[in-house]
Amino acid sequence: MSIELTWLGHGGWSIKTSSHTVLLDPFVTHCPTATCKANELEADFILVSHGHEDHIADVPAIAKRTGAQVLANFEITQWLTRVHSIENVLPMNTGGTVEIAPGHVKMTNAFHSSSLPDGAYGGSPAGFLCEFEKKHIYFACDTAFFSDMRYISRHTIDLAIVPIGDTFTMGPLESLDAIRQIRPHKVAPAHYNTWPPIQQDAHLWARMVLEETTSQPIVIPPGGKIVL
Repeated sequence: MSIELTWLGHGGWSIKTSSHTVLLDPFVTHCPTATCKANELEADFILVSHGHEDHIADVPAIAKRTGAQVLANFEITQWLTRVHSIENVLPMNTGGTVEIAPGHVKMTNAFHSSSLPDGAYGGSPAGFLCEFEKKHIYFACDTAFFSDMRYISRHTIDLAIVPIGDTFTMGPLESLDAIRQIRPHKVAPAHYNTWPPIQQDAHLWARMVLEETTSQPIVIPPGGKIVL
């Protein structure tokens, strides 16, 4: 069965399997590059990588409207319950794997920071390695490059999503190091061109990926889709 991924803009994604829809870090209502609004998104599950507003701002409204289960670190799930009265949460932490209806979700390391919109502690930032429809998709989320990314390649990674914006995450050059460690069949960029500090030329990045790695780059605009 195929999987359809839609880039929501910035760091957000919608992942549709044969039977469920999973959102990752949906931030669309106040995202200048997004092509939809939060009230247009459906979800059965929501993955939250860390607490920054540009990753969690739309999560409470979507979770309440859809009844989606929210998967995030313990601190974020506690905050969602305490501040937003969201009870359908699944707390986890780095290194843990949980099984949900579409498949398996493993929380991986990310080198970043994490605080919640009201200043509360947001726990450790994370990425996600998902196995849906027998395909492995790695979302590096907001992170610097780190050499332990090589352990992700123990799995055959069908698609990796890496940030390239620089300033707040790794940039295009560091992403090449990450791609060489992860060795995905396909790779797509995220977390760029939302605001001037993270402006990047994704097509130049794609040429570098072709020249310097064994992965196939995929560049799509916000609202664009990738089918695996």
